[in-house]
Amino acid sequence: MKYSILIATSCILFAHACSSGGPSPEEFSDPSYQAISALGDTLYAPPLDPDTVSRLETELQTAEAHYRSRPDKADAILSYGRHTAYLGNYQKAVVIFSDGIEKHPGDARFYRHRGHRYITLREFDKAIEDLKRASELSYGSDEQSDSEGSPGNNNVSRSTMQANIWYHLGLAYYLTARYDEAQNAYEECLRHSSTDDMQAAASHWLYMTLRRAGKDDRAGNILEPITEDMNITDHKSHHQLLLVFKGIFKPDMLLAGVQNSNTLEHTTVGYGLGNWHLINGRKDRAHELFHKVYEGDQWHEPGYIAAEMDLKRLTDE
Repeated sequence: MKYSILIATSCILFAHACSSGGPSPEEFSDPSYQAISALGDTLYAPPLDPDTVSRLETELQTAEAHYRSRPDKADAILSYGRHTAYLGNYQKAVVIFSDGIEKHPGDARFYRHRGHRYITLREFDKAIEDLKRASELSYGSDEQSDSEGSPGNNNVSRSTMQANIWYHLGLAYYLTARYDEAQNAYEECLRHSSTDDMQAAASHWLYMTLRRAGKDDRAGNILEPITEDMNITDHKSHHQLLLVFKGIFKPDMLLAGVQNSNTLEHTTVGYGLGNWHLINGRKDRAHELFHKVYEGDQWHEPGYIAAEMDLKRLTDE
């Protein structure tokens, strides 16, 4: 849920949580809202259905109990922060990950997850700083299993921490229109992508990055290994968009499947097709699709944030 407000700045109370002098998880007071969009709307915790809320609250209680019993254990801090974020309290999650960084400054996982949530909260420069630090700390280490920061699929991971670090670093650069840096990050992400799911997700953002940078020939090369028979479980929308870009799927058919929903799939498809129209010179259609995404409540998802940032740029033109 979001409402327009007249605020001159998007500063949030937790702004200095990343410093050693920030509040501890015990001292943190839940805010009335989570963030402010680039268009000046107040963003509250995304709505969840009652069954999901009940399940996530139970899981959070368990994670918090483990944290209380072992407040210095890295895995307990990480689980507490992630489960806090699953319920939409991203600001508190940042504080918890900051607590983990203070206690375990050499653990890349805390920078990876705090960087992810800084993206959610529109703190892109902080996200870039954290994710770059995570990449430095994990450099040369063995591939470590990691999920993407949201519950589901019975917690089965189809990615690695290294791939997710580069994926989110590329996203932070893309959202700030730093396309050369985004390209480098997504190419590195692909190097760490060992599954078709992660290859599809990284290729989707890399293709859009290259097109935005005017590197159309290189973008075309990204589509060559994309086929209809890839083993896709988590990133079906990214895969289908790549097939649209490749000329195999028709865009209207893809959009028709999600146009009456307000889901991650609608957000991903809506932004992806909007961006496809934009880079092909159909600015009005792009604006329409971006606006439809922005009218939804999936403000924590990458496609929504990208639509929001592009709407802001189109409005400023």
